Amino acid sequence: MRRYPLPIELLSPAKDLVCGMEAVNHGADAVYIGAPKFSARSAAGNSIDDIRRLCDYAHIFGVRIYVALNTLLKEKELKETEHLIHELFEAEVDALIVQDMAITRMDIPPIALHASTQMDNRTTEKVKFLEAEGFSQIVLARELSLNQIRKISEQTSARLEAFIHGAICVSYSGQCYLSAALSGRSANRGECAQYCRLPYSMVDAEGNVVMKDKHLLSLKDMNRTDDLEALLDAGISSLKIEGRLKDLSYVKNITAWYRQQLDEILARRTEYCRASEGTSVFTFKPAPEKSFNRGFTPFFLHKRTPDITAFDTPKSIGEPIGSVKKLKGNSLIVAGIKPLHNGDGLSFFNAKGELDGFRVNKVEDGNHVFPQEMPQLLPKTPLYRNFDQEFEKQLAKPSAMRKIGVEMEFVDHPLGFTLYVKDETGAEVSVTETFSSDPALTNQDEQIKQQLSKLGNTLYEPTSVKVSMSENRFVPNSISTAMRRQAIERLTKHRKEYFCKTREKRSTQPITPLPLPVCELTYLWNVSNPISETFYRDHGATRIDPAFELAPQPNVPLMFTRHCLRYSLGWCPTMQKQTHPYKEPFYLIYKQTRLKLQFDCKNCQMLLFAEK
Repeated sequence: MRRYPLPIELLSPAKDLVCGMEAVNHGADAVYIGAPKFSARSAAGNSIDDIRRLCDYAHIFGVRIYVALNTLLKEKELKETEHLIHELFEAEVDALIVQDMAITRMDIPPIALHASTQMDNRTTEKVKFLEAEGFSQIVLARELSLNQIRKISEQTSARLEAFIHGAICVSYSGQCYLSAALSGRSANRGECAQYCRLPYSMVDAEGNVVMKDKHLLSLKDMNRTDDLEALLDAGISSLKIEGRLKDLSYVKNITAWYRQQLDEILARRTEYCRASEGTSVFTFKPAPEKSFNRGFTPFFLHKRTPDITAFDTPKSIGEPIGSVKKLKGNSLIVAGIKPLHNGDGLSFFNAKGELDGFRVNKVEDGNHVFPQEMPQLLPKTPLYRNFDQEFEKQLAKPSAMRKIGVEMEFVDHPLGFTLYVKDETGAEVSVTETFSSDPALTNQDEQIKQQLSKLGNTLYEPTSVKVSMSENRFVPNSISTAMRRQAIERLTKHRKEYFCKTREKRSTQPITPLPLPVCELTYLWNVSNPISETFYRDHGATRIDPAFELAPQPNVPLMFTRHCLRYSLGWCPTMQKQTHPYKEPFYLIYKQTRLKLQFDCKNCQMLLFAEK
């Protein structure tokens, strides 16, 4: 049963402390960041000290910090992981995002656990199982439709989290073994080599080339701006931005964009409310098309559509800005739809169909462009901007300020004065100063208000300042200033202490286990250590195969994806009712790598196998 108003969380990524703090400044209600080890982005680890500093800053605003500890764990790593979790709890982390069920059996403090998307959370049965095991928030598979999300929400009380923006893994998360099989670098261990972004040639069983040197497993990036309200109504309470490897300007821009979109929804939908406090003011106009993107798609949220692929390039295309109108010596005239700047980076697809680009050295008359080096261009070639010099300059500076509103009241009493400060949540502190003063010659109210309002270098802003004096007594500026500073320090301390006291804790009550949906667990269950194996046996598993990373198996699917090349080519026998002139099976070939395609039409997915 959902209770209203329902807190809605905008969840932003952070590769490091600076990104995390700027995510908070730009409006995040929660931030997820990598642990020192064992996160699904091995290149984005952070020290305990940095995580503690991020928690200390974020908690002032009621912003939660989630730490990704979401890789499969080997037996020799279990004790180290257990110790690390104790350190993260002491650093006041709000929750761990995990994949390995061994963590539920460790001797750890009652820190909240979130089920990573690496757990392959795409069915009601799986979500209910994880909820019963004490997971308070569950990250759903990106591939789910609104109807599927709604059905899951109707049968669980756990908070549901969904991706709304960023890069899309072509395989169901946690079910991709391609990198592990071909290079020994496991995606489930945070070391994915991204074979899905390589150029492949597609051939049939007789060697006929269907497509040559295209990025046939590369998808566009997700953008669900137009579907936020629908996601909330379907049962999502945490909206997640992908990007723990993205740069600072991406985090600033995309967080600010979705903050604005959500605030507009929350302003008219009173059954929803924001999950943290403070208001962010930006010095720039957020624009998602200006940050790294391969083109945008809502993915499978409504139905299967042909717009999800990025066959031509896995690189950032950027925003459309016009086309080549005329070539003029070492320059070109652009038939533009957006203004250009000196230093911009422009991209285009060359005669070979490859993404090419150049840097703008100078712009005259708005559309006369002088490149640093003149590229091989043809008239009418579409142009894109994947680096906006002026926009990046704005984001390189302080670009947001987040403030908590406070009401202030200054009163007198026989022994001196008292200042009351109350924040937007109703939390209140007071400071009393003993001071004997004579009647003032002039009215003191405006001067007192002016001194109390000087909160510029703090995290607060006055929404009202009231002076309630029984008589017009003289108040030195030094007194009102000192009282203001002391009150703000007390309020900040109070907010931090209250937040930590109310931090969500995982229940330590005994759990009545739900039975597994299946009793024989294949490599797809990713069981990589004895504790995890014991967990599943206690839940009724009769056979447990080791994780692929421990015992690579031949002739098994290495990728499960809803992206289907037959559908992309218009040959889906179910939805498009079309045939093709080629002999199956199809293969994808890149250098010495040869992948066999298999189409599972019953489950509407494509499987990949490696062939020697």
